[in-house]
Amino acid sequence: MKVLQVIDQAFRTTVEEQDDTILWLTQSMRGAGGDLQVLLSGHGVQYAVLHQRQPPLTLGSWQQSQPAELLRDLTNLTESGVPVYAVREDLEERGLAHLPLQAGIELLGRAALVELYEQVDQIWQW
Repeated sequence: MKVLQVIDQAFRTTVEEQDDTILWLTQSMRGAGGDLQVLLSGHGVQYAVLHQRQPPLTLGSWQQSQPAELLRDLTNLTESGVPVYAVREDLEERGLAHLPLQAGIELLGRAALVELYEQVDQIWQW
């Protein structure tokens, strides 16, 4: 079964957790043999142009010792063969289209989404 993970919300749980929940889930499922693809859309396209690690959160004297490493997580996905796409128009709408994409991420226009959706058995929207 081929599954498309659509990540529309960026930085959900990344302050208090060590990773983006859906990127982590996708890596885990891929490790178990899952046939997965990732589509970054909406605010999620910000992941496609990240080029620095998220700083650790500090509250009083406590500091989050292991902040999310979204760059590493996306690199691990693409290197393991998971196709990762970003919606071009969503980057443009957010003023991010001029920034370089992370290696391995492919741009798709909205018109190409229908074909992408038809290639998979299930679409999981996050």
